[in-house]
Amino acid sequence: MAPPKPCCSIKTTSIKSPLKYALLLALGSAQADDQILQRVLVDGSRTNQLGVADAASAGTVTQEELAARTVYRPGEMLEAVPGLVVSQHSGEGKANQFYLRGFNLDHGTDLRTTVDGMPVNQRSHAHGQGWTDLNFLIPELAVRLDYKKGPYSAEEGDFASAGTASVVYANRLLQGVASVSAGQNGYGRALVANSVDAGNGSLLYAVEAMHNDGPFTRPDDYQKLNAVLRYSEGYANNGFNVSLMVYKADWNSTDQIPLRAVQDGQIGRNDTIDNTDGGKAHRYSLSGTWRRTAEDSASRVNAYIIANQLDLWSNFTYFMEDPVHGDQFAQPDKRVTSGLNASHSWHHHTGTGNSETTVGVQLQNDNIFNGLYNTQARKTLSVTRQDHIVESSAGLFLENNTRWDDAFRTVVGARFDSYRFNVQSDLAANSGKAYDHLVSPSLSLIYGPWRTAEVYANFGSGFHSNDARGTTITIDPKTGLAADKVTPLVRSRGMELGARSSWLPGLQTSLSVYRLDFDSELVYIGDAGATEAGPPSRRYGVEFSNYYKPLKWLSVDLDLAYARARSRGYQEVGSYIPGAIEGTGQLALTADDGGPYSASLKLRYFGPRPLIEDNSVRSRSSMTLNGRFGWKIRKDLALELEAFNITNRRDSAIDYYYESQLKGEVAAVADIHFHPIESRSLRATLVKNF
Repeated sequence: MAPPKPCCSIKTTSIKSPLKYALLLALGSAQADDQILQRVLVDGSRTNQLGVADAASAGTVTQEELAARTVYRPGEMLEAVPGLVVSQHSGEGKANQFYLRGFNLDHGTDLRTTVDGMPVNQRSHAHGQGWTDLNFLIPELAVRLDYKKGPYSAEEGDFASAGTASVVYANRLLQGVASVSAGQNGYGRALVANSVDAGNGSLLYAVEAMHNDGPFTRPDDYQKLNAVLRYSEGYANNGFNVSLMVYKADWNSTDQIPLRAVQDGQIGRNDTIDNTDGGKAHRYSLSGTWRRTAEDSASRVNAYIIANQLDLWSNFTYFMEDPVHGDQFAQPDKRVTSGLNASHSWHHHTGTGNSETTVGVQLQNDNIFNGLYNTQARKTLSVTRQDHIVESSAGLFLENNTRWDDAFRTVVGARFDSYRFNVQSDLAANSGKAYDHLVSPSLSLIYGPWRTAEVYANFGSGFHSNDARGTTITIDPKTGLAADKVTPLVRSRGMELGARSSWLPGLQTSLSVYRLDFDSELVYIGDAGATEAGPPSRRYGVEFSNYYKPLKWLSVDLDLAYARARSRGYQEVGSYIPGAIEGTGQLALTADDGGPYSASLKLRYFGPRPLIEDNSVRSRSSMTLNGRFGWKIRKDLALELEAFNITNRRDSAIDYYYESQLKGEVAAVADIHFHPIESRSLRATLVKNF
């Protein structure tokens, strides 16, 4: 199997050990020497980030760690990022909900997510800015998850203020895999994946088919077909790959339901109000990556073209707007996204250390057709708006990473982003063009004279883009009233102090305290099913992450996070931010001695949140316990058993507070609307390697 990532600045002639070199490639470290390698090579499956990471809140999750996780849906892979919570408020095919650092990130806003360098966030999306649909992920192909938090990296741009998550797929598989899964609630999955020699390189293929009904009265009937075909030559640091990915799905939605209807017995927890809600989606992509690493320089280029389409039908207010036909609406979105990322790095040694300078360019264009329709049972009644959007951006970044001596290093960077928005609306008054640009500097200071500890100070500026339609709007197409335009690019400013330590053998600990300001908060509007630009905001928080391997066969993960989120300036309705997460926690135990049996348990705590600006209505906390048991029947055959929500808690996956009107109600009622977590379920998977 080829190493998963090049180490762009390593002087390969100075590295004698293949093990050391492979570790450096896996880490993707910017700089490396034998002293760092000694700190990296530790017992356990988790990579020690001392001497590698530029912040206490940045890290890498290895393939071994990802494979050991119990996930109900593919997007939950991202919960390997400490402090990140992934949930769902609708059918399985819809993009997940994400929570991190005091944010309700809705379907991905302010969490930049990439897969093999391709952006997953969709700009100016019909349902929500930064829409992040990860249902096309195949977990078995992921070799690494890199994450960062805060706007401290010049390489990261739009949506990266709260954090980034980058999933890297394998170029080759050590061995082929075929698996069949079955479980309660109509769950079934089949996968086959393998690598074969082809020409001068390797051809990787993977095909996945899945079905899931969930525990709902009207089954989700989620049907997914997923495939990957990748050709690669050379190695991760000197080679190339070309990949084709195909994903198709359709489903019924079990959107959030009003608490009052459950309490008075009208419906059950697993019922729905409008049983015609649902969706269908597809994603096709063609991408390629080329890398070259010389003794003192490295180059990387990746390009992509992605065709996404979503047809989504939702009804969050039931009969409040239209007592006769109901309030269902459709949000179709069809787009082609193309882009190019290129960077070049120079590495040189100084008298007391070494330095690397990287310059890069990032280009992206989105050609989008989307709209908003009033519907009944998925049949169009009227058109609220239709738009053709062309959104183009160019980003340039420069970053220098210098190790001044054995104890001190710095990362200094800056990026320039320029955006062009061109909106052609069915309402001429809302058509037009808009332009914006930003300069975002960043600085990280890392001090570590000790062998087992480092301290960090990080400062930076980032941004998120707003929906292109908001940059040219003059008339609200739903009400006909005048509407204000939004700022195209909204600045964020962050700072963080942190520390990382491995003072006890087998223990890795990191602590970070941060502040993050936004000039304008993106707020999810529950009854409209979309995001809107809101007031400026400020967040303070602390994160505490631990990985402990007291015995060769036992590892313990403990991640705790707390955040305080408020709107800045006087707000008549209150300064709390609806849905802003306050506390999270994860405790995971994994036992694996390399023998035929292995087991793991994960407890996840998802704290209460304000649901309204004056904090008079709050959600309850949620807690789930998941488990996994593995049995290696023989060398090439294994059985895995997974259990979800073992204690069968009746908590919410998400809560909103807004007005809705049920059939028979004479007026709208303000109420909590929730989506329940899935009840206890079991799954069994038979895995055959070949």
